[in-house]
Amino acid sequence: MDVGIIGMGRMGRGMAASLARAGHRVRAWNRSPEGSRGIEGVTPVASAAEAFAGDAAITMLADDAALEAVVVEGGLLDGAGRPKVHLGMSTISVALAGRLAAIHGRAGVPYVSAPVFGRPDVAEAGNLNIVAAGPAPAIEAAAPLLQAMGAKTWRFGEEAQRANAVKLAGNFMIVAAIEAMSEASALSEAHGVSGADFLDLMTNTIFAAPVYKNYGGAIAAGRYEPPGFGLTLGAKDIRLALQAAEHAGVPMPFASVVRDNLIDAISHGDGGKDLAALALVADRRRGRT
Repeated sequence: MDVGIIGMGRMGRGMAASLARAGHRVRAWNRSPEGSRGIEGVTPVASAAEAFAGDAAITMLADDAALEAVVVEGGLLDGAGRPKVHLGMSTISVALAGRLAAIHGRAGVPYVSAPVFGRPDVAEAGNLNIVAAGPAPAIEAAAPLLQAMGAKTWRFGEEAQRANAVKLAGNFMIVAAIEAMSEASALSEAHGVSGADFLDLMTNTIFAAPVYKNYGGAIAAGRYEPPGFGLTLGAKDIRLALQAAEHAGVPMPFASVVRDNLIDAISHGDGGKDLAALALVADRRRGRT
């Protein structure tokens, strides 16, 4: 398939590499031009409009503001060479996903929300878990691309914003797991037990799941740089989850707690570190750092 990608951060680059490796024709655009260079089989293009064309276009931008600026304010849906389907793979708000679906509907371009679970190395390996919602024919048409990028595509109906609700709920669970490990390891260390030994036990027995093992390993080693998923982005996702919860009348008291702890981490200069650096908040509060 002929596919364009807009947004070539670490995730976008990994996804582009997976698509090219699967034999798809890949064009890429990034606001910083160097981001779209140096990937075998991927052709950099000079404008977002050149990428927003062909059999499909993929957006993988940082947040709501970036996506709206490029796609909506940038007038991509007004161009003549629009794609047959737009896969919105960014982690964005539920509200924006709904607006994008409506805007695309008026423009006659099918829109599929398809955010992903997985870090950059998982994207490069083509093993993402992809959460998809939107018109069924559009998801079917994009299936070869989704298969190239992901281990599995999880479908959640025809309303695009459902996929974004799932993604935000899932990211809340990830941050909650990191917070739980951080507080529990701080407790163990306060009683003379190595936090690394405690997390080794937990993540190899009753919490032997990828999120616990990966983030637990990073916490145990104090390995917070370079970031696989930045703490500031995690804070953005919790903010979006709380917005979606408030709109739907769903109390999320623990999400408010982890939001405040993420703000604490950012205010202490840890925003550019990996999300696992949330553990530093518990360390500071018990007087370790």
